Amino acid sequence: MDEFSAELVDLTDYGKRAKNGKLTESQSRDLLSHFEATHELALNVITQYFKEIGKGPFSGSRDLTVEAFHAELIDDGKAWLDIVIDRIQYSPVYEIDTQEKFLDNIQKRYIRLLQRFEDTMGKKLNE
Repeated sequence: MDEFSAELVDLTDYGKRAKNGKLTESQSRDLLSHFEATHELALNVITQYFKEIGKGPFSGSRDLTVEAFHAELIDDGKAWLDIVIDRIQYSPVYEIDTQEKFLDNIQKRYIRLLQRFEDTMGKKLNE
């Protein structure tokens, strides 16, 4: 959880800088890479939590996200699934240019989701 929290601080800082105007190509790459790292660490926290209570394994981030919603680890299942979809669409495997939309979603929606997840997991882990 500590690694996730530290990465979330970095992501939040990048998100705040991004709100101050149009991002350069380098800033965009940094924001995206910090976001992807933070999301992966969130999924790792969820996976570890489920292992400790005897649930899993899950076949992928989508199934893990759905289960996390049912277990009330995340509060907006649809938005978390949107993260999964955005990350898939942004993948260089696809030729769709989704970077601007993805960056906008990170700044306006996803950072808040990850912050709420941190609060929720902090409470769950201290129960």
